[in-house]
Amino acid sequence: MVSDDLMQAHEVPFGDNSVFLDKVPPLDPTLYSLSPEEAAFFKATTRIDDDEALKAHILLAQEKAYRVAPYPCIYGFTFLRMAITRQPKYDDIVRMGRERENAIFLDIGCCFAVDARKAASDGFPAHRIVTSDLKKEFFEIGHILFRTTKDTWPAHFVPGDAFDPQILSVVPPTRAVTHKPMPDLSTLTSLNPLQGHCAVINAAAFFHLFSEEEQLHLARALAGLLSPEPGSIICGANMGKEEKGIFTPQILGSQYEFFCHSPQSWREMWDGIVFEKGEVEVRAVLKEIMSPMGRNMKILSWSITRL
Repeated sequence: MVSDDLMQAHEVPFGDNSVFLDKVPPLDPTLYSLSPEEAAFFKATTRIDDDEALKAHILLAQEKAYRVAPYPCIYGFTFLRMAITRQPKYDDIVRMGRERENAIFLDIGCCFAVDARKAASDGFPAHRIVTSDLKKEFFEIGHILFRTTKDTWPAHFVPGDAFDPQILSVVPPTRAVTHKPMPDLSTLTSLNPLQGHCAVINAAAFFHLFSEEEQLHLARALAGLLSPEPGSIICGANMGKEEKGIFTPQILGSQYEFFCHSPQSWREMWDGIVFEKGEVEVRAVLKEIMSPMGRNMKILSWSITRL
């Protein structure tokens, strides 16, 4: 159980800003659930077959993460959802890992890297996976959640702020196969050596943390990382709206502010601003879902594929 000291007033980093919580709500284990597919994945990866033992193990990891940052996605178990598997091109992503020489998978804003671990379990070589998050503690909690070590989970982790140019700078998209040598992933301290090399970039529940201008900056930075080979893909899902604009929900008793793109504005940003018109295929679909806390939300599911 989370101690009383965490339940006091708390400042939660949120993009370039913070949300001040007068009181951090205690965790609610009744929100825990796993679909049959999720249960099979977590049982296989944690090697815990008993349902109650698995639940207790996941609740322990959740509590540790909540101490680091009491994010709504941790409170509501969104981190369990294997969002990447709902991408229509998920099979293509896994196939690239198997068939494309030196294909690199980047999971940015990865939290516990559940999406990356799911892709690895389906065949994307783990030693060619790079994960990154502002909170380096999430990397260690990921090892706790999946009961792994560096030897048993050979993916790579780069901690840091995606808006720090020493971590991720903006360069134009690579438009020809790069002759730069492949970076040594085991020595990465920045994402910049990956420029022009990433076959897959996953950015789930990430863009909506930032302003419209920051989202454009981030899109340009990720575009610079993407390989020019046809089929290379940036994908994710974030809060969206039918018309782009600000969304100010009350979540767990606190006011949040998100800038949300519409499917049209998302397409226009990537195809014609970030990339030259016609360089990429943009898929952007707005879906309505029920959040774990019982709120109707619109989620923009999207992918950007090099042609």
